[in-house]
Amino acid sequence: MKRKRTFVGAGVAAAALAVGAAGIAKAVSGSGSETVKGPAAKRAADAAVQAVGGGQALEVEYQDGDSAGVYEVEVRRANGSHVEVDLNGQFQAVGTQAEDDAGESGSGDD
Repeated sequence: MKRKRTFVGAGVAAAALAVGAAGIAKAVSGSGSETVKGPAAKRAADAAVQAVGGGQALEVEYQDGDSAGVYEVEVRRANGSHVEVDLNGQFQAVGTQAEDDAGESGSGDD
């Protein structure tokens, strides 16, 4: 019985270490963006396109800490330019940033 508890305890400890290591790896990688899927993605895409006066939503992600809002939506406007729209939890635009050719956000609001 004592041996069984030791194995279970070691398994729990190993699992905790693996989860911790995965979290550290994600934090260090600098890629905190997570794609939004399902109805929330559709609502965010529609709201972002409407906020910039038309275009096509290319990507919907959860906000990664570098701007206001809950969602970040990349929109390609009819003229071919790209803009990142930040939305709050009620899918209201709280900011926009122009995207340069490399896909990086510019400074300031559009």
